[in-house]
Amino acid sequence: MTTDAIPVPELAPEAVEQWRAEEAELVQLLARAQRGIGGIAAFRLGPTPTVLVTDPAAVQHVLGRHPDRYVKRSHRARMLVGDGVLSATGDAWKRQRRLLQSQFTGPGMRRYEQRIAAAARRTAQRWEGYRRSGETFDVGEEMRGFALDTVWRALTGLELDDRTDTELRAVERVVAAMPTLPTNASDARDAVAEDLARIDAVARAAIEAARTADTAEPGVLRVLVDAADQHPECTDRLIRDELVTLLVAGHETTATTLTWLFLLLDRNPGARGADPHALVGETLRLYPSAWMLPRHAVEDDVIAGHRIAAGTDVLVCPYLTHRDPALWPDPERFDPTRFTPGATRPAHLGAYLPFGLGARACLGTQFALRETTALLDLLLPLGRLEFLSRPTGEAFSITVRPDGPTPAVLRPAA
Repeated sequence: MTTDAIPVPELAPEAVEQWRAEEAELVQLLARAQRGIGGIAAFRLGPTPTVLVTDPAAVQHVLGRHPDRYVKRSHRARMLVGDGVLSATGDAWKRQRRLLQSQFTGPGMRRYEQRIAAAARRTAQRWEGYRRSGETFDVGEEMRGFALDTVWRALTGLELDDRTDTELRAVERVVAAMPTLPTNASDARDAVAEDLARIDAVARAAIEAARTADTAEPGVLRVLVDAADQHPECTDRLIRDELVTLLVAGHETTATTLTWLFLLLDRNPGARGADPHALVGETLRLYPSAWMLPRHAVEDDVIAGHRIAAGTDVLVCPYLTHRDPALWPDPERFDPTRFTPGATRPAHLGAYLPFGLGARACLGTQFALRETTALLDLLLPLGRLEFLSRPTGEAFSITVRPDGPTPAVLRPAA
C-alpha cells in the first residue's frame, strides 16, 4: 500500500442520519453522495465503514482486477437460493461456476436456441390474440410469463405448465418480501416458510423428473443431476439451490428489462424503429440487471489514491455509474442510438456493466440477451402498446422494478 494514500471523502454525518431515518431513499442518498463527493465516497453505518464506488476505473479495480480483495459475503437472497452459484464463495463457487458456465456460453448456448424461440412464439401468439380482441393485459405479467417459460425450458426441457407457473409465484413473493423481512435469518425464513416449502416441492419434482428423463437434449437440471456421479458435493440440496438460483436470476432480470423497455418505448415513440439490440442495450443502461454489487474488503488496499481499510463494505453501483453525466451525456434520456454501430460510448469497461464485471459477472448474459432480442423480433412488428396507466417510480430490490402494474392494450401498427 502506498504511504501517500489519502482517506476516502466522506458523506456528511447529517446525510447518514437522514439515510437511517429514510432507508427507502437509499439510492437518492447515494446519488447525492456521488454528486457531492465523486466516484468514491465514504460513510459509516453504525460500526461498519462503507465506501460507494461509481468511478469506472475504481469499479474495474474492485470487480475486475482484484476480486480476491473484494469478496461477496452472505447474499441477502441466501434463504431463497441457498448455496447456489449466486451466493457461493471460494472453491465451492469456482466448482459450481465451472460446471454451469459451459451451459450458457458458445456451443452450450446453441442447444437452447430452439427452446428460446418456442417460448417467444408462444408469447407472440398470445399477443396476436390480444390485438384481435382488444383485451387489456399487464405487460409486466406477460414478460414474467415469457421469461419464466424460457428459463424453465432451458432447465428442464419442458414447456412451463399452468400448475408449475402458479407454484413458482412463490419465488416472486419471497423476492418481493425481502426488503421488509426481519434481519434475523431464522425469523426471515419463518416469515416466508410456506412459500419456501412450495418452491422446494417444485424443485424436488423437477429433479426427480430430470433423473428419470430419457432425452437427447437434456436441460441444465439433467447436467447437474449427472454431475453428482463425479462430484459428491453435488447433493440434491445443492441441485435444488442451483435450480432456484437460475430461476431467480434467469427470469426476474429478463422480465424486468423487457417491462422497462416497453415503458420507455411508450414514452419515446420515436425509438420504436431502433434495432432490438440497441433498445436492450440502452434499457440496461438505465435499469441494469445488477443495480448494486456489494463487496467486502478482506485486506487493506488503495483505490485511486484513496485508502480502503480491511473490513470496509464496498458498494459498486452500476445504476449510478450508468447515469453519470461525465460518462453518458444527458444520462436520463432514453437514446438507443448510443448502442448502434459506430456510436461513441465510454471506453472504460467499468462505465457499462449491466450484468456485473469480472469473474463474478452474470454467467447467463448471453442467454438473457438472446431471449430478449428473440422476443422483440416477434412482438415489435405486431403493433404498438397503449398503456392505460403507468408506474410512478422505481422499486429497488434484487432488480429495479416498476413500482406498479402495467396495464395496456395492443393497437395495430400505424
